[in-house]
This record gives sequence, structure tokens and C-alpha cells, in this order.
Amino acid sequence: MRNWLPTLLLMLVCGLGLFGARSIAQAAAEADGGAVPVPASAAEVPADNFDFFSDAPVQSAEIVELPPEKSRWLSLGGPLALFAFFFLVLAIIWWLVPFSSHSVDINLRNFPPAAKRGIALAVAMFGIAFCFGASEIWYQLRLHGSAEAYFAQMSLGKLIAFTHAHLFGFTTSFFIIGIPFSMQFNQLQLYQWVFPAGLAASLTDVMSWWGIKFLSPNFEWVSMFCGIVFSVSYLWMLIGLLRVLLFPEVIWASDKDRAPRLAAKAEQRQAARHGEGDY
Repeated sequence: MRNWLPTLLLMLVCGLGLFGARSIAQAAAEADGGAVPVPASAAEVPADNFDFFSDAPVQSAEIVELPPEKSRWLSLGGPLALFAFFFLVLAIIWWLVPFSSHSVDINLRNFPPAAKRGIALAVAMFGIAFCFGASEIWYQLRLHGSAEAYFAQMSLGKLIAFTHAHLFGFTTSFFIIGIPFSMQFNQLQLYQWVFPAGLAASLTDVMSWWGIKFLSPNFEWVSMFCGIVFSVSYLWMLIGLLRVLLFPEVIWASDKDRAPRLAAKAEQRQAARHGEGDY
């Protein structure tokens, strides 16, 4: 009996070790959301020189399971539908709020100095924030290789927080510069589209992130299109406001008071010429 006791203990330890290894592998498979096959006995273990602790990728097609390809209704129809959503939002805005030349008329040049300085500083700071946002996109693409890989590693909770923060940021930035810009150039119908188009593009861009993660990488085209639209619209408003607030002597064709200001400049030149002649 004493001779068999060490053998029984060794068999018991080996059995507990195999059972523990099997339990750990199954728990890891459930945590990763996939099934990792575990051999039921040592006889099922392949007889090749497989190194369990190696970093080399697994070559067996029986172990690696690729997700099924998305249907064209999702990979192509989804991005096209989101493109249509962007233009539908603009069409609804145009239908509900048509252009009217009889609106509140303001001129930022007549604002108090503190208001002009504050608006100009806020516009410039939001422009700097946009530049940092663009650099973050560049950094993440270099780090992960593509937008698809970046959103694939992002958890659902982080994507929810990401969406929350960007919707607030886009809305606040466009609201702060869109209102004074639209009121300054209220006489131009084309300029009344810059503010809502940029905001609609921001909303569509955020929606495309969810499409990239859960549906198809083709939503990246929607994100790039929307990024160009809201960047151009913001830059347009930024240049327009800073020119009016910081460079009052510059006169463009878009200025509502262009004619009287040109006339005043002509009178000043004429008066200066007469003064030189009298001298």
C-alpha cells in the first residue's frame, strides 16, 4: 500500500493540474467572447513542435474563426443612407426655416470693445481646439493603422463617452461662432447655410463612428466627407468673424455696409488731397 501511495498522489496532482488548466482556458475563452478548443486528453494533443508560449500566430484553420462578411446592404447601403441623412437634415431645415432678408440686423463693428475682443478670442481658441482634434486623428491613425482598427479596439463604454463629449463640443463651438456669423452676414443667402451645414456634418460624422465599429469600414468615407464639410465651414466663419472684429479697415464684397464705407473712404481721400493742396 505504501508503494502505491506516491503513485496515487502523483496521479491526483496531475489530474488536478489538467482540470485547472482546462478551467482557465475555458474562462479565458468566455472572457474573449470566443471558443478556444481544449484537448480532452493528452492523446488529442498534436505531436508537432508547437510552443504554447510563443508569440507566433496560429496557422491552423480549425482554430481561427473569421467573422462572416457583411452584406452589401450594410457595407454599401449603410454609408449611402448616412450620406442621404446629412442632406435630408439640410432639406428639413430649409423647409422649416426658409430664408428671409427681413431679420435682426447687427453689425459687430459697432459692438463694445470688450465684446469684440471676447468673441475674437473665443473664435480663435475654438480654432486651436479644432487643430488639436485634427492632430489627435492623425496620431490615432498612425498608432492603429486605420480608423477601423482604432474603433475596433474601443469599448462600447468609451464610444458612448466619446460620442457624448464630441456632440457637446461640436454644438458649443458652432453655436458660439455660428450665431454672430449668421447675424453679421444675414443679407447673404449662401452664408446662412454655413452654420447649419457644419453642425449637420458634425452630427453625421459622429454617427459614422458607430457605423465603422459595428457595420462596415466603408463608413470611413462618410466620416472623411463630414470632416471636410465642418472644417471648411468653421474656417469660413472663423475668417469672416476675425476679419470683421480685428481688421475693420478691410472691406469685402460680403459686407452689408460696403457701399457707405467705400464712400466714406473716398471722402477721406478727397479731403486729404484738398488739405495737401491748401498746404
